[in-house]
Amino acid sequence: MFPQSGWKSMRRSLELAKVKRMFASDDSRYASVLGIDPGLTRCGYAVLRRFPERTKNTAEAEVLSMGVLRTEPKEPLANRLASIHLDIEALLHEFQPGSVAVEQVFFQSNVRTAMSVAQVSGVVLSLAVRAKCQVVQYTPSQVKNAIAGWGGADKEQVQKMVKLRLGLTSLPKPADAADAAALALCHLAMSTSLAGVNSRISQPVAPR
Repeated sequence: MFPQSGWKSMRRSLELAKVKRMFASDDSRYASVLGIDPGLTRCGYAVLRRFPERTKNTAEAEVLSMGVLRTEPKEPLANRLASIHLDIEALLHEFQPGSVAVEQVFFQSNVRTAMSVAQVSGVVLSLAVRAKCQVVQYTPSQVKNAIAGWGGADKEQVQKMVKLRLGLTSLPKPADAADAAALALCHLAMSTSLAGVNSRISQPVAPR
């Protein structure tokens, strides 16, 4: 009969291996990320790729693409959603990011705006899953805290920190694109933190 201590040791090894596969810092799915600030009239996006740790670049990530997808308010809702669908699909196909980070929708006083944002968010989440990307959502306060160190930071403060952390020569504009870049940076920071936790967990423990 296999000793109970042996089963425990084997189970612990399997659990650590699983964590390591999920959060290893060199995991390719964390190398690039598509950040999306969902919106029906203006949908911000940013594709960032993490610099290898061995580089001496002071920036945290390389900007592969950043901008805003726009739709005309006079167009029917279905047409506008279809347009965003095609644009997001094209971004996923061109850059093949490992992760997609989307701002988590909160219902505000303007219900109509909140509903349209939620509809766009649903389109993005669905496409990301179909593209076999890791899909994550972050609240505005989580993003601000990760980027500026304070959950109550205003848009200008976030833009300045995005500029600094990406090594840009000017503030990222428009604001929707800057918010998307902040989402992508937030996810890169989160995945790096998890990788660090994993490296500490997986250190061999000397027998007592």
